Amino acid sequence: MERKTNKSKKNWLYRNGLSVFFITIFLITLMAQALTGWNTHNSELSDLGSPALSLSTYLISGHFISATFENFESEFLQMALYVVLTINLRQIGSAESKKLDEEEDVDRIPVPSKDAPWPVKKGGWILKIYSHSLSIAFGLLFLISWALHFYGSWQDHNIEQTLMGKPTDSMPAYLGQANFWFETFQNWQSEFLSVASIVILTIFLRQKGSPESKPVDAPHMETGK
Repeated sequence: MERKTNKSKKNWLYRNGLSVFFITIFLITLMAQALTGWNTHNSELSDLGSPALSLSTYLISGHFISATFENFESEFLQMALYVVLTINLRQIGSAESKKLDEEEDVDRIPVPSKDAPWPVKKGGWILKIYSHSLSIAFGLLFLISWALHFYGSWQDHNIEQTLMGKPTDSMPAYLGQANFWFETFQNWQSEFLSVASIVILTIFLRQKGSPESKPVDAPHMETGK
């Protein structure tokens, strides 16, 4: 009871500080991207003899859509793979890995209780979907972002082709071109590197107070947090 009382005394910002911080800097950097991208794109259009776009028009242009969802796509792919692969793959000594030989709380069979989420109380196929809802959500977000990245990149490509007096490409034709896949792979590889970095570096390095690190005095080969 005392623990619940102490918890209730914390204000809303304290209890939601991590999400508030990241959503705030996401919105700030998204606005900064929009403004700088708008100026960059208008400079490119000017070089091709085309009039400048208003900011509102730029925000629905292929240039902005492609650049935005190109980044979203790689982040959601990273998280989808991370959630799924950490179910069965291990890394000895890493704070990001499950323990090598022990069952963990995340592996237990869900049991209905008063405070359990409603899908657990409902059971059946609803519980089955809920049991995989995190990977499903990241997978869907990845597919949506990939589709929007492709659409935006295709639109931007065809506008550039038109301004240069060249023929435009259909979606299937553009899908087979190197430009789109160059945009794709340059983001994917950076996300895979960042995951590999935290998996490996948490074997040997520590950050006191962070849930992403093992305790400072934990042995290097101790797996998990």
